[in-house]
Amino acid sequence: MADTRARQLRQKATDAERILWAELRDFKRGGMHFRRQAPFDRYIVDFVCHSHKLIVELDGSQHGEDEAIIYDEERTAYLNSRGYRVVRFWNWEVTKERARVVDVIARLAEEPPPEKSEGDFSTSPQGGGEIS
Repeated sequence: MADTRARQLRQKATDAERILWAELRDFKRGGMHFRRQAPFDRYIVDFVCHSHKLIVELDGSQHGEDEAIIYDEERTAYLNSRGYRVVRFWNWEVTKERARVVDVIARLAEEPPPEKSEGDFSTSPQGGGEIS
């Protein structure tokens, strides 16, 4: 079921997801392999690099709504509890500030994987743009 849903999400990628995917594929040369719309336990994450324990999520405007903020916080806490760092960007950041987004991801990838429940790096409302 999750695999089918993930496949559907890959086929209906947003512009921001397509742009970032093109950038993340280049990370493979540096030894990082990202998967997109990847099943992760009960969730499907936008992008994940298991070897660096890094998840990249892209947020549209709906993620600014109260219910979505609560859901995203719970989801991030769960992913952190599995030892993954979660970084979130707004879709507009990918389309208008692509180089900065890629630089942040590259910087985080150079850091050692986090201890469990370290927190997330986010520029969307859940995290305020810093590691917590």
